[in-house]
Amino acid sequence: MASQRTSRGWKWSNLYLIAVFVVLYAPIFFLTLYSFNSGGAMHDFEGFTLEWYKEVFADTRLLIIVLNTLVIALLSSALSTILGVLGALAIQHVRRRRTQNTLLALNNVLIVSPDVIIGASFLILFTIVGIKLGFVSVLLAHIAFSVPIVVIMVLPKLEEMSSTWIDAARDLGASRTDVLTKVMLPYIRPGIFAGFFMALTYSLDDFAVTFFVTGNGYSTLAVEIYSRARQGISLSINALSTLIFLFTIVLVIGYYFINQRGNRPPGMEVQK
Repeated sequence: MASQRTSRGWKWSNLYLIAVFVVLYAPIFFLTLYSFNSGGAMHDFEGFTLEWYKEVFADTRLLIIVLNTLVIALLSSALSTILGVLGALAIQHVRRRRTQNTLLALNNVLIVSPDVIIGASFLILFTIVGIKLGFVSVLLAHIAFSVPIVVIMVLPKLEEMSSTWIDAARDLGASRTDVLTKVMLPYIRPGIFAGFFMALTYSLDDFAVTFFVTGNGYSTLAVEIYSRARQGISLSINALSTLIFLFTIVLVIGYYFINQRGNRPPGMEVQK
């Protein structure tokens, strides 16, 4: 009886997972499929074509927007990774548990807060301070919501590290800089890379916050796709969305391999 219940539970859980993945990925598959439709519409697939992808790469304005998006994503991810690592080190260095929990709660506010609230808050702030909406405002906003993500990725690696390693390094005469650069940073490196990739993915995909803080003459891919979709259905949007989705998959795969490498036991590496 126990084996039968286990088998039924296994079947139902797998059917549930399959249904969830179908609901999540069916629209993406539908969008990707019709990005190759020569008919020019989201119905009646007439034949295979790469015309819409050629149209994307032939659009100079769109390529500039892609460049803007990549620059914002890479720059904000790099700066937020640096700030996130420093923030994680500061939180981990706090001795009082209550203070540490308070700092973690403040860090998580930007993660759990609605993007619309965050975007509107930044818009009001930039208007009051006098920061012109455009590259700088988008960059600052992306750094702000990416830093908590990096902290969440790096802090568990810091907590896993044994304090005896730091004590041993100090006993051997290592300075604080040596302890940080030669002991702590190499150990938490997988968390740093994971935080960078997660921040990069969030920056590339963000729409709500960017929509509030972007100005005239400056745009990112998410805002541009939204603007084009409002004008009517064009399969070039499908092609562009497919390319972004594939790029995001590459980032997720990179994060997976970095995470797997970081979880290997110390003795698994073969020294040449």
